[in-house]
Amino acid sequence: MGHPQSTPGAAAKEAPSAWTRRRLLGGAAALGTGAALTALGLRGARAEESGHSGAGGHGGGSRSLPFDPQACLRSFERGRVIQENGRPLRLFEVEARSINVPLAGDVLFKAWTLNGRIPGPTLRARQGERIRVVFRNADSTAHSLHLHGVHPAAMDGIEPILPGRTAVYEVDLDRAGLFPYHCHVAPVSRHVGKGLFGLLVVDPPVDRPPADELVLVMGGYDINNDGRNELYAFNGIPDAYMLHPIQVRQNALVRIYLLNMTELESPLTFHTHANAFTVVGAGAQEPTDVITLGVAERTILELRYPYLGRYMVHPHQDQIAERGAMGFVEVTPA
Repeated sequence: MGHPQSTPGAAAKEAPSAWTRRRLLGGAAALGTGAALTALGLRGARAEESGHSGAGGHGGGSRSLPFDPQACLRSFERGRVIQENGRPLRLFEVEARSINVPLAGDVLFKAWTLNGRIPGPTLRARQGERIRVVFRNADSTAHSLHLHGVHPAAMDGIEPILPGRTAVYEVDLDRAGLFPYHCHVAPVSRHVGKGLFGLLVVDPPVDRPPADELVLVMGGYDINNDGRNELYAFNGIPDAYMLHPIQVRQNALVRIYLLNMTELESPLTFHTHANAFTVVGAGAQEPTDVITLGVAERTILELRYPYLGRYMVHPHQDQIAERGAMGFVEVTPA
């Protein structure tokens, strides 16, 4: 990281309970969010909808995860194409259901998920297509599916779908880009904060240049229902890519589909270490290593890693990075 080494005098001035970025990076994988929970006084606490056990570690501890954050990076759900009234239609199926997710140390969080993962499946289609999303609510709480974009009011997904019921949303994709989707049942911040969100990627008519494409969705968890987030994550699991770095090839074009779905927070500034990216579709610009996104804002970034090694990615709001939204990109020989 290249952080200056502190002197004994400087260390003595630091409050014993402080949880600082320097201390996190000094023992990154060894500490992680489990230590952050201890510093916050939350380790072992049982929240209204969180369980606990004696499992240690972080990013799920010794318990197996219900979904794989590595798979979330590069998996795209393209649905299936059917013919209807003489035109093609791309069909997706999305189901809301509750699962228990080990987040850090002894925190077992009751999440509301789409297709059993956080974020929900990354739907992928092409500009000019019509898509139909069949949404089944297999949970015990009313949910809905609201897609960002331009569509009729009847397709806006703001009406609650009762447990056991199914809704169908059908929209025409008139432009390329990234479009979040999420539950819109009040309180929306709670439904989103418990995991009901995902991303729709709409490709342009002519494909972009080939690249190693990655999906990174930033989110937060209010684990004790106090209206504030205590943990944060890329793709659902705190520290997932700190413990198991994202693998990319040296000099390969990397395209990141980046979405911020962190409720209860001010905008977050995504940062790449020792590198710079360009923003796809932003016109002429100088490469940069930071970009700021409010909740539901998204962007497409492109970069190459010319040097081997491990490089951090995280929000530059350090207290958020230190509580789970921290990852490494590991560059390996081409």
